[in-house]
Amino acid sequence: MTERREIAVQIGPISPAAPGALYQQIVNGFKREIGEGRLAGDTPLPSFRLLAEQLLVSIITVRRAYEELEREGIIYRRQGLGTFVAADGRERSRAAKRGHAEELIRLAIQEAKEAGLSSAEAKAFVIRITKETPSEE
Repeated sequence: MTERREIAVQIGPISPAAPGALYQQIVNGFKREIGEGRLAGDTPLPSFRLLAEQLLVSIITVRRAYEELEREGIIYRRQGLGTFVAADGRERSRAAKRGHAEELIRLAIQEAKEAGLSSAEAKAFVIRITKETPSEE
């Protein structure tokens, strides 16, 4: 059970003061951990009750997060056995993150255009910010 306790610490802290709904913070935390390979396929996840206790949120909040992750194919549940990371959870998590990143970039470009920047200026912003951001490569 120690392993399961560490999982909660890795996705937290979850806070009403942080941006986004609590369940979405949990979803994002699991996507991050799975996408970065820290939670491999078939890794058992904490029960709704245990994770809710660890994160100080309701069981309903955890259930909603797990349901979204399951809908996206990132995790799966087995009656009587528990909840686990899907074998291809890492790829699915990364694909979801890429889609979200693309959406955010589109919104940022739209915002830049509404601020009066040309497409070339918006592109220059993206290139500059990309160069300023530390790379893991």
